[in-house]
Amino acid sequence: MKIFLLGLPGSGKTTLAKAVAKSLDVSFIDLDWEIEQAAGITIQAIFKKNGEENFRKMEAAQLKRWCASTIDFVMATGGGTPCFSDNLELLNKSGTTFFMDVPPKVIVKRLLKGNPQTRPLFAGTHPEELKDKIEFMRSQRIAFYRQAHSTIGEETQVDDLIMKIRKEYPL
Repeated sequence: MKIFLLGLPGSGKTTLAKAVAKSLDVSFIDLDWEIEQAAGITIQAIFKKNGEENFRKMEAAQLKRWCASTIDFVMATGGGTPCFSDNLELLNKSGTTFFMDVPPKVIVKRLLKGNPQTRPLFAGTHPEELKDKIEFMRSQRIAFYRQAHSTIGEETQVDDLIMKIRKEYPL
């Protein structure tokens, strides 16, 4: 079983994926972390040093590696993962995809609890411009996200998602 969570940065993919993986007793995979390990530097440093295009190539390579693996896992993808290369097609063929459809205003609140400047696509963005940037990003990516097998909202709890997964993968 391969489960992929898709959505905008700050939608909660990592938090929910960790909890679901633990509950299902399968591996949790954070695609950004895998890229950092392969590159030996942070995502932010990759963007700064090599640019987004190089990052997207690295992202596609790590995604292909994991999609070809034989282990069961729940993966938190990067926010842009399904929007580049043939990643969305690969994700949908390799497992079950869930789009975490979280409103921009909720994402802004979440991001401002931390430091959005640590996220490459928000670096240099003034907090008052964050909602506009997220809404624009959503408008550019929504057509990709909507191709996921299923959509879940901000109120989705771990147990809700596990029930959906168990319908797809009866034990």
